Amino acid sequence: MIQRIQSVWLFLASATIFALFLFPYLQYADLGGMGKALKVTGIYHGVEGQAVRAEFFIGQTVATVLLGLFPLYIIFKFRERKQQIRLIVLEIVVLLLFGAWLYISASGALAEARQFISARNIGVGFFLLPISIVFLGMAMAAIRKDEKLVKSADRLRG
Repeated sequence: MIQRIQSVWLFLASATIFALFLFPYLQYADLGGMGKALKVTGIYHGVEGQAVRAEFFIGQTVATVLLGLFPLYIIFKFRERKQQIRLIVLEIVVLLLFGAWLYISASGALAEARQFISARNIGVGFFLLPISIVFLGMAMAAIRKDEKLVKSADRLRG
C-alpha cells in the first residue's frame, strides 16, 4: 500500500536530497580572504552581504534533481516490493558515488585555495547524503517487514 511507513521514509530521503539546494557542503576562504561556499548549484561568494554565484555546476544540479526524484518514483512501485528493494539499493550506491563526486569537487576547490578538508570547512550539506541513506535503509527495512508479513499471511491461507 502507498500509505505505509516506507513511503514516509522515502519521502524524507527525497526531501533530504533536495535540501542540498539550500545548504552548502563546503565553506572556505580563498587566497584573497573572500568567503566562498560550495553548493550543488555552484560556487558562491559573498558580496555586500549577498551570496553571488561565481560558477554554475550543471552536472551536480541535474544529478541532485534526479537523485531527489528517484525515491519519489520508488514510492509508486509499491506493488512490487522486491523491485522497490533493488531500486533502493541502486539509489544508495548512486548516492555514494555522488558523495564521492562532491568530495572530489570540494577537494579541488580547496586545493586552489591551498587548504584541506577539515571540520571548520564542512557545511550542513555534507551531512545530508548520509542522512538520506539512513532514511533509505529504514524504508528498505519496512519493505522487508511487509514482505515477511505477506508471506506469513500466504502461509496461513494456504
